[in-house]
Amino acid sequence: MQADKPKNQSQNELSRLKEELKNLIITSLNLPDMKSSDIGDDMPLFGTEDNGLGLDSVDALELGLAIQKQYGLKLDSKQGNLKEIFYSVANLSKYIAEQAKV
Repeated sequence: MQADKPKNQSQNELSRLKEELKNLIITSLNLPDMKSSDIGDDMPLFGTEDNGLGLDSVDALELGLAIQKQYGLKLDSKQGNLKEIFYSVANLSKYIAEQAKV
């Protein structure tokens, strides 16, 4: 049973991180009419509002800066996988957890 504890603990930490990220998106992008529950973990952050949150490139810059400040990460535009990392809250949280050891 003890082998399950770290897995459950890391799942709880990842869930907490996802909630933090949703709130960071709302505050850093000034989306006062939105609640964290409006943002699905796997919802695309960019693209049309019919198919995701509808963020644009300016939002990406602002969100990237907020994430760097909040979690002390370096996000480099030369990283080939930034589009994948910023695809959803789930992807962002996995990346941050791996990089920051949250």
